[in-house]
Amino acid sequence: MQIIIIVLGVIALLVVFLVIRFKKQLKILNNVKESHKINELTDQNFSHKIKEGTALVDFWASWCVPCKMMVPVLNELSEELDGKVMIGKVNVDEQKATAAKFGVRSIPTMIIFRNGREIKRFTGVKTRDYLSNQLNNRFR
Repeated sequence: MQIIIIVLGVIALLVVFLVIRFKKQLKILNNVKESHKINELTDQNFSHKIKEGTALVDFWASWCVPCKMMVPVLNELSEELDGKVMIGKVNVDEQKATAAKFGVRSIPTMIIFRNGREIKRFTGVKTRDYLSNQLNNRFR
């Protein structure tokens, strides 16, 4: 009986530790600002912004924690690929027509476009290296 109480106490401490850690990480993510090099895409400007060259478009929502995890990654990419790739973001809660047009059902979803045509899509949190490799493959 004492072992069960000890195990339950350890589990409770672990849960408290994890909750506190998660809240700290979430607070950090909420404070990350987007680069000015990332384009805000709307239902009205979407087609115009992606029609020429290569574009990486992130479909996201403000309440989505994995989407917030992508902000620093996309900031780095926007600096690294400035002038080579247009990086844009579509808020699926505000730009419903564009999200529906591309069948975005889970977020974050990122789509690479070349001259207005979808080339590749992926869902979930991705690293800068992964995205960079995917984009570099599109230049060849």
